[in-house]
Amino acid sequence: MEKQLRIKGLIILGIILASIYGIVGLPKSKDEVIANWKKNIRLGLDLRGGSHLVLEVQVQDAFKAEADADTERLKEDLNKANVTFLSIDRNEPSTIADADKIEIQIKGVPIDKAAGLRTVVSEKHDAWVLGTINSTDYRLTMKPTKALDIRHDTLKNSMATIESRINGLGLAESTVQQRGQDSESKLLVQLPGVDDPARIKQILGTAALLELYDVREGPYGTRDQARQSMPSGVLPIGTKMIKSPARASESEQWYIVARTPVITGRDLRNARPQQGEMGKWETAFTLNQDAAKRFGRYTESHIGKRLAIVLDGNVRGTPPVIQNRIEDSGRIMGARDEHDAADLALVLRSGSLPASVVYLEERTVGPSLGADSIRQGITSGIAGVIAVVMVMLVYYRRAGVNATLALILNAIILIAALAYFEAVLTLPGIAGVILTIGMAVDSNVLIFERIREELRSGKSVAAAIDTGFSKAFLTIIDTHVTTVVSCAFLFMFGSGPVKGFAVSLVIGLIANVFTSVFISRFIFDWETSGKRQLTTLSI
Repeated sequence: MEKQLRIKGLIILGIILASIYGIVGLPKSKDEVIANWKKNIRLGLDLRGGSHLVLEVQVQDAFKAEADADTERLKEDLNKANVTFLSIDRNEPSTIADADKIEIQIKGVPIDKAAGLRTVVSEKHDAWVLGTINSTDYRLTMKPTKALDIRHDTLKNSMATIESRINGLGLAESTVQQRGQDSESKLLVQLPGVDDPARIKQILGTAALLELYDVREGPYGTRDQARQSMPSGVLPIGTKMIKSPARASESEQWYIVARTPVITGRDLRNARPQQGEMGKWETAFTLNQDAAKRFGRYTESHIGKRLAIVLDGNVRGTPPVIQNRIEDSGRIMGARDEHDAADLALVLRSGSLPASVVYLEERTVGPSLGADSIRQGITSGIAGVIAVVMVMLVYYRRAGVNATLALILNAIILIAALAYFEAVLTLPGIAGVILTIGMAVDSNVLIFERIREELRSGKSVAAAIDTGFSKAFLTIIDTHVTTVVSCAFLFMFGSGPVKGFAVSLVIGLIANVFTSVFISRFIFDWETSGKRQLTTLSI
């Protein structure tokens, strides 16, 4: 018996020490205790203050990109099938509501080639429905199932990219979630502790689509000058125009480049800021293995020619001249400072957004509201605990001390679990903590009342304790399991604050089972483990 008590005591001591370490670590001073507490206990936006952003993902951009890619493939497939045409273009949906009204128009198809066109579309472009405008012109409209998939994937990929960028900044307490279950395009971004969101907005709003193009002609001062330099004012097949934005000492410039990029951002393996020549900051990138081989072959066969580095549709800096074979690395110059180079490296590593974003709402929440909430929450919690402890001590006498110790340890374990799991504590989370206190007291009341019943029936103290815990255990498990199931539904279908309430409550319930059953039983067993057999119990 004594050996079992020692083992249980060591287990409880180990859990208590691990909990204290999770909360405050191994501090050497009072300042370190406070610093570790603030570091380990992560507060949400409603308590800590910060920035609240509502973004709208322009899903029509994803539809346009999908249509552009299918247009290029369709041209290739029709040429292989010897189906001639005059032009293939798409429309320009300008709003999110019109995104799924995207269509591709095929004009100038000879009547005798109509069957070939239908065959190509049905066999290789089954996401589109072919319709007839007249005898030579046709229209492709996107199937509803494909449009729904694009909307869902665009929002999902946008959330993943934004989360990756935020995590890259070290803002672990931030949250990114869909705003409203019925919304197909709006995202809610909460950034605790960020009171100046300008830099965050710039990083989140940058599409970061990196492309490297073979430069054919240029630069030209205007788009018209670029066209006029071509025979008959028509761009060569397989080329397009890209501009370099105006800089402080120069006007904008236009380049004629190959339509298909040599390398894109999907080929990147890593990106990092570094200082180059003359101490100027730049962003260095490395390519994956397949892209490195492809890039090496290209640069080896294009020595002496220029390569345009294009970011989000604009030429970045002056296109460099290829001087030798380059395989797996490159540099993007023109950064204003280290932060600019680091931010560009971050967005390149996290990948490009599938569509642009527009900011619908921006709010900066001051910490004063959070401080008031924390103070009121702590005050109400302390007041509730004191009232509960007083009632337990008066009503259950010495056994109330047992319940008080279990209650204190329950709170310590709960806070430590929040720290270890890196959970964010919000105002609803504090409500969950306070509710856990009530559940813990309820468990102790069940156990104590069962013990009282057994004592009144004439059983000895040891037998009454054993039977009381055995009978109350099933009831405690039953009530806790039903509550955990309710919390699971809150977590699955609730918003961020509701999820915080559910998480803190579930952790508290699990800790409560341990403290009310295991620790409370240990205290009773330790009290009755002496040589003298107890005939009465203060309960």
